Amino acid sequence: MKKALWYLVLPAVLILVVAQRFGHLTVNFPLKSVLGGAAPPAEEALRHRLSLPPGFSLAVYAADLPGARMLRFTRTGDLLVSQPNAGAIVLLEKDADGDGHPDGRQPLLAGLSRPHGLDLWNGWLYVAKTYGVIRIRYDAAQRQTSGAPETVVSGIPGGGNHWSRTLKFGPDGGMYVSVGSSCNVCIEDDPLRATLLRFEPDGTKREIYASGLRNTVGFDWRPGTRELYGTDNGRDLLGDDFPPCELNRIEKGGFYGWPYANGNRIADPDYGKGHEVDIQRSIPPAHEFKAHVAPLGMAFLKGGKLPQAYRGAALVALHGSWNRSKKQGYEVVSLHFGPNGRIDERPFLTGFNIDEEVIGRPVDVAEGPDGAIYVSDDYAGTIYRIRYETAPDDSHD
Repeated sequence: MKKALWYLVLPAVLILVVAQRFGHLTVNFPLKSVLGGAAPPAEEALRHRLSLPPGFSLAVYAADLPGARMLRFTRTGDLLVSQPNAGAIVLLEKDADGDGHPDGRQPLLAGLSRPHGLDLWNGWLYVAKTYGVIRIRYDAAQRQTSGAPETVVSGIPGGGNHWSRTLKFGPDGGMYVSVGSSCNVCIEDDPLRATLLRFEPDGTKREIYASGLRNTVGFDWRPGTRELYGTDNGRDLLGDDFPPCELNRIEKGGFYGWPYANGNRIADPDYGKGHEVDIQRSIPPAHEFKAHVAPLGMAFLKGGKLPQAYRGAALVALHGSWNRSKKQGYEVVSLHFGPNGRIDERPFLTGFNIDEEVIGRPVDVAEGPDGAIYVSDDYAGTIYRIRYETAPDDSHD
């Protein structure tokens, strides 16, 4: 078997081995996730399968982007896309001619080791790889990098289950990097695992900002506040409907339960005993998603071109389950924050999974300077653009 195919099949083999060892042998994921992804949805599928709230419409913005993951807009309106499996960052040129597609595309960086999270800060493009963070000078107007990449963070542990690293700069000017756990559930040897780290932009002053976060792929700051929220994937192999995946309000020094607690301080059956103090000091989720839906990228909506109900709401990409007898997730949901602290979850982009047939797996969400919403899909290698076109009565929530 070719090396590239082994690279795709090996994770599925490991899942089967672990499931057989620990019980709850429920392996149910889209086969094409292992064999290299699906084709972009046909226009008919877009019209008849994918659904949005009234007034919103969807189209394929860009295709042929295998394994497309995280998104970041430049100040000039170009869209940067990470492709970890290809080791690349691709630039999609702004749709200046209005035809609904990028005016061009170009490889911006190549030959990287599983690049995932990316952000722009003070003339630098930062890219989070499995073992650290690099940066390179970037001229947004010229769409060009210059000089050699500079390593600003090294020594982040790699290997194990969760290889992706997400990177964003916060309103305090700090660089935040998420590091997932090495396992489904275990006591980590390295304290940097299952954390959110904070650095200065030059990579100095590393601190563990928060811990007990099994795999926080997406995080963002709520507009008008300095509140940081992040998604977290609950553990596997405890049945179809437990534990919930989580949205956490991430505080400095906070501990969020993993591996001792699941959900709202419910003791883990494998590691909870003897850690009652840790369970009690853990911070419960701000919101619980359904089990195994795998929330990944998230973004708070800031633009004024959306109906009132969506301004300040967050969109979260649910990548979809594998450890469940019936698939769950495979959609984008909106989270609406009430004045009493209640978070209301609503379907936003649905239809990727119908009767166990999957045509897409959302990964990240970004709001463009054009007011549109962009969603990456690593299963179909596609970027979707969602636009709000009409304005029925949007004065109420």
